[in-house]
Amino acid sequence: MERFLEELLIEPWRIPVIIATATGIYLGFMLLAKLFGSRVLMAMTASDAVVVIMFGAVAGRVIIGHPPTLVAGLIGLATLMVLEAAFGMLRRFTGWGRVLSRRPVLVVSEGQMLVDAMRSAHLSRTDVYTAVRRAGLASLEQVQAMVLEPTGTMSVIRTGQPFDPVVLRGVDGY
Repeated sequence: MERFLEELLIEPWRIPVIIATATGIYLGFMLLAKLFGSRVLMAMTASDAVVVIMFGAVAGRVIIGHPPTLVAGLIGLATLMVLEAAFGMLRRFTGWGRVLSRRPVLVVSEGQMLVDAMRSAHLSRTDVYTAVRRAGLASLEQVQAMVLEPTGTMSVIRTGQPFDPVVLRGVDGY
């Protein structure tokens, strides 16, 4: 019974360590996502999925520490959820939302790829062509505007489709 409880419980001195490492991993991931752009949030290839799984494995191991226990895992998860809620409120009620979140980026305009914008957003030509196909279009020339959204999705406005320019207000490159 004692061994069973050891596997579930945690020494009290480890609690602040877990909270600190979870906070560090969270902030580090936020910084890396900001640096590498919304591209990391797009639909994943097989290699992207492997990298995301490895991120999770490394982050989980760092947060929970050794030996991993149920309580350590719960403390780590709770810390990550509290951080996400706190940063969500910070984005909503302060100007930090513009600093923490990426802005949408215009990557195609009037059928032309905007190479500098694509480079800064870490997008390849293949990413753009994939978005064209997903939009049900047969060619890049059918794209009036394509925007990489902060969520990692690509929004496509078809050529000839009327739209209110207000829709693109706040989009980098418009």
